[in-house]
Amino acid sequence: MTETKAWDTYSQQKPQRRPTNAAGETTWFNWTQYPDHGPGVEVLGIGPGASVLELGCGKGGNLAHVAAQGARTVGVDVSLAQLKAAEARWADSGLVLHRGNATRFLSESGEHFDAVFSVFGAAWFTDPNELLPAIRKRLRPGGVLAFSQRPAIEGCYGCQASYINRAEDEDPLVVKRWDYEPDRWVEILHEHGFTAVTARVLPAPPGRRKIGTLIVRAHG
Repeated sequence: MTETKAWDTYSQQKPQRRPTNAAGETTWFNWTQYPDHGPGVEVLGIGPGASVLELGCGKGGNLAHVAAQGARTVGVDVSLAQLKAAEARWADSGLVLHRGNATRFLSESGEHFDAVFSVFGAAWFTDPNELLPAIRKRLRPGGVLAFSQRPAIEGCYGCQASYINRAEDEDPLVVKRWDYEPDRWVEILHEHGFTAVTARVLPAPPGRRKIGTLIVRAHG
């Protein structure tokens, strides 16, 4: 319940995606916390007809772009507020949305996917020892797992507290997140049977805040 309340609160604080990006596109993929920055949907290595799952799909902007590429798109999120926003914005995109916990969905689903991704989503806020085995079971052979999140703070690794602020007179809501350096993420994914693992920190764009974005990619 606390997790759901936290992400419903976050949904109210996070603005809707812009109508168009800098290139004038109505759908686009953004792995980083900065607009018009970094790689795009090509990281997933998919084509038309692929089946793609987003864990922690939020308001659905990235998933809608995947759908625009001709893929079958499934999104999972614990927040009803986030999902309602996704349904309202992307009603004609063909997104299949589920409310629930990412690991539970993966364990209960009978569907297999060509790609699974998470952008500052469930892959950051779920114990990898629980999530990664569940993802591998749902990935088709050779399928791609990709996720992005903020890099770890030096010396602060493993399970950390992440705070979502509320009103000034209320204590922040706390959710867990899992932070590791890139080399450790490579080791963790190898330990869970993934191959061709890469992990890197993409620097922030010039003139912006200096926090980069960790991007991890692997094959199942």
